[in-house]
Amino acid sequence: MSARPTIRDRYSFANLDEVLELPDLIAIQRTSFDWFLREGLANTFRDISPIKDFTETLQLELEFDPEDEDLRPPPKFTVDECKEKDMTFAAPIFVRARFMNQNTGEIKEQTVFMGDFPMMTEKGTFVINGTERVVVSQLVRSPGVIFQPGERFRLRNLAKHQLVTGTIHPYRGEWIEFDVEQKPGKDVTAGTRVARKR
Repeated sequence: MSARPTIRDRYSFANLDEVLELPDLIAIQRTSFDWFLREGLANTFRDISPIKDFTETLQLELEFDPEDEDLRPPPKFTVDECKEKDMTFAAPIFVRARFMNQNTGEIKEQTVFMGDFPMMTEKGTFVINGTERVVVSQLVRSPGVIFQPGERFRLRNLAKHQLVTGTIHPYRGEWIEFDVEQKPGKDVTAGTRVARKR
């Protein structure tokens, strides 16, 4: 003889009868990123333009129009492809560069590639090197050499001399700071040191 399952009445002791709908928790992040693509990026290029040389005869203007599909093409790979191939889900960013020579009146215009820009997925995440992240906590400086502007100054009432400093940022390893100095009537001297703080 088999036992029959007993049917029990279920009672709800909840204070609310209805389940509240969960709000869109990443709406703020998506809205903020969309604003940056539509307005913020163009504002940034407007803020730094024009770039002039110290004689103010040469001038470079950078213009970015987010509505122009030639300047902001879609990402080359899908989110899934980026995860599989350990790539960053990014789209190329181009700007219109206008180079002007005030002395000759010559103007050259060209579309210039500025770099691959990480794009947000539909879920509000970023895929960096194949790993999906909600927040990109740190932007890593690209490897290369960063030069500081040269300075001319007087040392103990002597003639002016030139000092140029810079930092080498390798792909891996310690940063190296260097300086190159030339005093009037003397050879050029150079010094290097491992950067203490990064």
